Amino acid sequence: MALIGYARVSTEDQSTEAQILDLRKVGCTEIFRENASGADRERPQLKAVLTRVKKGDTLVVVRIDRLARSLAHLLAVIDTLERKGVAFKSLGDPIDTGSPQGKFTLQILGAVAEFERSLIRERTKAGVRAAKAVGKQPGNPGLVAKDPLTRRRVARARDDRRSERVAAGAGEFLPVVRRLRPAQPWDRVVDVLNTAVKKRPGDNPAPWTRDALIRAVRRLVADGLAEPDLLKAAPRRAKKAIAQDKRLVELVATIHNAAAGEKPTLTRIGRQLERQGVLTKTGARTWAPSSVKALLDRAREQGLLDQEDSPAVP
Repeated sequence: MALIGYARVSTEDQSTEAQILDLRKVGCTEIFRENASGADRERPQLKAVLTRVKKGDTLVVVRIDRLARSLAHLLAVIDTLERKGVAFKSLGDPIDTGSPQGKFTLQILGAVAEFERSLIRERTKAGVRAAKAVGKQPGNPGLVAKDPLTRRRVARARDDRRSERVAAGAGEFLPVVRRLRPAQPWDRVVDVLNTAVKKRPGDNPAPWTRDALIRAVRRLVADGLAEPDLLKAAPRRAKKAIAQDKRLVELVATIHNAAAGEKPTLTRIGRQLERQGVLTKTGARTWAPSSVKALLDRAREQGLLDQEDSPAVP
């Protein structure tokens, strides 16, 4: 039940002494001092304090801008704390996740963050359209001129934006990653995420790829917002099982699509699998209609079926 403090220098004040004094006044028994500025992604002390705190503790800062780079980053940090059963309190702001009022304030901040992301997307699209309308090439003039300094600045800005996007979207993909990793291989996690994306109404985001998901999780781990164990290699047995499962889904889809206009029954598909000597996932030689249906549902979710109609029941 300890109060753990976190202090970080600012552009205006390169000393943390005033912050440390305020943190000690409220009873912080341990204080982590960060010398990195707001522009620095690498914050070893922030990562250390997120590792140090345990259930029942409270992380305390003087102001929220001492903790996070942005609103999205703040929400990602607080989500990490809440998963560990750790409260968060800012002395200079109405945020105390241990109180109902503080939680309500946090919900408002979350809505503001989503609104802010929507505005940025719309402004970017509008800017590109406006530039094209007057015959201009969208983009940074310095990049077009291949200026080295501009390239370095843009690369750094892009890296920061990637971090913000990862932090902002972590609430959607990180719970799935935590549920499946490292027991399941990355390909299985990607399949689950992309299936969920297809089911979201009114949204058309780009599908996840294995490499993109690994990069996103690595970035969260580097920032102390996700557990390093998520990056461990999956057991070889799990990889083999996933490969077998994928093969069965594709095989059932192939049999379904080869029906040449007929409406295949689940029993007929099962008999075809048996004639081909295909074993079930449990090693049985006989296919139950329910097992066939489960594979067909997976194939339909992945867009592998040519016909939209469900097969007739046996």
